[in-house]
Amino acid sequence: MAKILEVKKINKTLAKKLVLKNVSFSVEEWEIYGFLWPNGAGKTTTMKCIMWLIKEESWSIDVFWTPNLTIKDKERTGFMPENTYLYKHLTWKEFLDFNGKFFWLKWKILSEKIDKLLERVGLEEDWNKYLHTYSKWMLQRIGLAQAIINDPKLLFLDEPMSGLDPIGRKMVKDLLVELNKSWTTIFFNTHILADVESICDRISIIHKWEIIVEWKKVSEISWTLEDFFIEKVSEK
Repeated sequence: MAKILEVKKINKTLAKKLVLKNVSFSVEEWEIYGFLWPNGAGKTTTMKCIMWLIKEESWSIDVFWTPNLTIKDKERTGFMPENTYLYKHLTWKEFLDFNGKFFWLKWKILSEKIDKLLERVGLEEDWNKYLHTYSKWMLQRIGLAQAIINDPKLLFLDEPMSGLDPIGRKMVKDLLVELNKSWTTIFFNTHILADVESICDRISIIHKWEIIVEWKKVSEISWTLEDFFIEKVSEK
């Protein structure tokens, strides 16, 4: 399969401190790719570089087989940051309607899509309640719904299961597998290894601002992912 995302030698400094060093990896089309890390490793910075949310320094990033992330590419891309900013004076439904209009979706199509999304993330009964009245796990779910409202072909998720209970995590994992079966490529950051082990095709591990394991097939790991992760981080 073709590489839908190819990252070459990201080097990044913030406040005169090196936060990424020669970070390189690639993601194949139609796979679920896990980006693993201990705390402070640089995973969020890496994703922000890919999404062009940080000023370019010295690196090469190809998305959809072209340099940079063009406007056309953004129309085919979904993104859920770790700390999702939501307009908390809006209801779930109003928030999704607001985001859907960025993609020029017709009213009837958008309305049907929103109803379906709320059902998929288990919030269909709460559509008329304001965002500020709900807990973190509910905001995580609506953030995920927002990220897939345009039926993206490439989906970036930063800690999508953070703050979720086992039921919520199972719902998110099932949704990601469902999206992947519909030909969506998924790249997500996480430190919840059990979730990665159950749904990811390949992984990379970033530690101390650089890649220490690149493009490893989960099926080729002969012991638990937890043991593999700890061993590789300890070696570094």
